[in-house]
Order: sequence, then structure tokens, then C-alpha cells
Amino acid sequence: MMTPRECVLAAFRREEPDRVPVTASFSPAIKKRFREETGAENPAEHFGMEMRHVSRGATKLETDFSALHPDLPAEGSRIDEWGIGWIRGSTHHFEDMSHPMAAFTRLNEFEAYPYPDVDAPYRYDLSAEVVRDRHARGIANVAMAGHIFERVWGLRGLENTLMDMMANEKIAASYFDRVTALVETCARRFVRAGVDVLHTGDDVATQRGMMMSPELWRRWIKPCLARVIAAAREERRDIIVSYHSDGDCRVILPELIEIGVDVLNPVQPECMDPAEIKREYGDRLAFWGTIGTQTTLPFGSPDEVRAVVKERIETVGKGGGLLLAPTHLIEPDVPWENILAFFEAAREFGTRR
Repeated sequence: MMTPRECVLAAFRREEPDRVPVTASFSPAIKKRFREETGAENPAEHFGMEMRHVSRGATKLETDFSALHPDLPAEGSRIDEWGIGWIRGSTHHFEDMSHPMAAFTRLNEFEAYPYPDVDAPYRYDLSAEVVRDRHARGIANVAMAGHIFERVWGLRGLENTLMDMMANEKIAASYFDRVTALVETCARRFVRAGVDVLHTGDDVATQRGMMMSPELWRRWIKPCLARVIAAAREERRDIIVSYHSDGDCRVILPELIEIGVDVLNPVQPECMDPAEIKREYGDRLAFWGTIGTQTTLPFGSPDEVRAVVKERIETVGKGGGLLLAPTHLIEPDVPWENILAFFEAAREFGTRR
């Protein structure tokens, strides 16, 4: 029997493991429901997920960004280490954003911005220990190197960022370059820590297609992503690179493959047919996800969840190349019975006899 790590590595190398590996991420409300239903604390351990996430340690910096958020409410808000403000929304874990660079107009303001020390070596010491411990237990490890497009628009605002990309190229280049350099170093540090899978990506598509022209994506985002992947491969040639974008990103899949992406996540079935994507790209890409969190999980019956899981395993998982997972956090509207049906069906239909 394969270890969990062997299972994930085989799947992501487009080989056929002895079972389809499974993972999922729980929203805070679902974590609470999990504890109530099971009495356990760790969903990954409880459900035997084959791959676990590794994160960097906390920063020692205490940068004061409050002057850049004059309208941030005193209660129900926070500012992260990038200086991005977060305002608690009206329901569950959802938040609004406050963009610290939104009012900047001069290049020197962007160049003087106090970026975080996400690249500092001390923040990766524990990561290496976690990886070693999990490898000793046969568990695969994935780490998020960082977002580029999502990070820069979190700093600048989405509309401002898109306008800069079109009309203020010096300003856009200043923050794209800084963020990409940080993500490059983060990628190197995680690869040195021994992770099996390096995860990166940005939501660059809506469910009706790209949110920008492919030409604009090629001008700004593709080269940055290529830099990050090249940096990771300088550290270890066989590192597996996973790329995330929600929505219908089919138009850029050949170019993602070209710059070194091995795994596509999450393959959102509401706007892309996972079986069709497997037929077209399964000789060059593996897939992580495919179970809809807008359709199947919240609105299907347990039997319908089981049927979709079976279909994904028989199509996308045929011959290997699938890490089965929901396409996003499991949100509060997902019935507990459907969560159980997902894991039970994955083990029933995903294990080779």
C-alpha cells in the first residue's frame, strides 16, 4: 500500500496511485461543526487527507499602517502584515478590503512602501521541521509561495491596478516587481524546506472567461509567474508546481504548461468541464479539485455527491492525475451529510481493487 505522500506524488506526476488522494479545506463554521460531530480537532487527521499545508512563521515586524486606512472602523477590522485592511462582513468569515496604496499618485510613494519580511529566513525554520516530521509519517506537504496579481490589487485596489496596467506602466511595474521578488524568495525558501508541492496562482478569470485580455495577462502576470517557477526549479528541478485560478481560465492553460505548471487547481465545474479538460490536457497536467462548492456540495443530496465523486474519479482520475477536493473552502451552507458522503465516496470509488 502506498504512503499518503507516494499517493500524492504519483497522482501529480500523472501516474496511477493505489487510491485517489483526497483533501479539503473547512471554513470556520464547518470546523466548528466538525468538532461538534466528531469530537476531534484536526479534520486532516480524522479524514486521512494525504496532503497537508505548510506555512511560514509569524513576522517580528510591527509596521504601523494605520495612517493609510483613515476610514477603517475601530471595531471589527484588522490590518495584515502587507498593510491590507480587512473589515468584518455581515455574515460568517467574509470580509471587505481596504487598500493601503489606493490613494497613491507618485512613483516615490510606491517605492517607499514598507513591504513585509515574508522572505526572511527566520520565518521558515519551523516549516522545515514540520516537513521533516510529516515526511517521517509518510505525508505530502504543499506550501503557498504567494499570490502576485491578487496581492498587488489587494494593496492598490482592483480597478486602480487594472488602470495602472493599461496606462501607468512605471507605477504598475514598481509594485509588480517588488511583490514578484518577494514571492520568488518565498518559493525558494519553501523548496529548501523540503515541500513536495509548491502552490501559487491568482484568480485571473471569472466564470465567463478571463477578467482581462490574454494579451494583458501575458504582458504583466505570465512573466512574473514564470520568474517564480524558474526560481523554485533552480532550487530543485523536480519540485511539483501547482497553479490556482478560479473561473474559466482555459485560454491560458497552454501557456501555464509552457512556463512549467504541473497541476491545475481547482478546475471549477460550474464553468469548465473537468472530463473535457482531462481529455485535452491530461497528458501534460494533473488536477486538484473538481468537486463544485457552488453546486454539488451545498445543493446536492448525499447520493448526488456520491455520484459526482464517482464520475470525477472515473474520468479525471482515470490513469492517475487527480487529487480530489472541493473547489474552495467548504462553506456553512454545505450539509454535514454531504461532507461525509464526499469522503466516503472518495475512498469507496477511488481505491483500486
